[in-house]
Amino acid sequence: MKNNYPFIIEIDEKLVSTELFDINFLCDLGKCKGICCVEGNSGAPLEENEVSILESEYEAYAPYMKEEGRMSVEHHGFMVIDEDGDLTTPLINGAECAYVCEEKGVTFCAVERAYLAGKTEFRKPVSCHLYPVRVSEFSNGSFGLNFHRWSICSDAIKNGKKLGLPVFRMLKDPLIRKFGHEFYVKMEEFYKIYTEENF
Repeated sequence: MKNNYPFIIEIDEKLVSTELFDINFLCDLGKCKGICCVEGNSGAPLEENEVSILESEYEAYAPYMKEEGRMSVEHHGFMVIDEDGDLTTPLINGAECAYVCEEKGVTFCAVERAYLAGKTEFRKPVSCHLYPVRVSEFSNGSFGLNFHRWSICSDAIKNGKKLGLPVFRMLKDPLIRKFGHEFYVKMEEFYKIYTEENF
């Protein structure tokens, strides 16, 4: 790491925290058990178009969900509006995401399970795919990308350090999904300069 404190750089008109390059990260489900889908103040953030996709693809992934999750969707709908006015996934009894499933004590995304089984082309909400990066959209249409610090991910940071895997590389696929291949290439270009020069 070149700096004691992160700073913000602009890549392709997006404001990116250097923590995405400084911090190493790789999820360790054997340790965390997928608890990021269980704990939190609200459900996962949803983009407006994702609500209609969740509804239209429901029959594909519903069989993978918990019964309590299906009941939550039937009661609340495919999304709820949280206290900040944002679209989020509904929850089971105010805790875990309604769209989860559990295998051998580990929590997974039922939507992603259906995707991996070839039942749907929708992998999961992009906010989940991008975690631990949180994306903010500003009033002028630009975006901010920040690393979300959460104590439950401490093992993921240790795991990433073993492999020297920076956050942005761990999230290559979702970053390309959200912002396109050219943006990711520019992140790689910046990382090369960043690690070679003293900022």
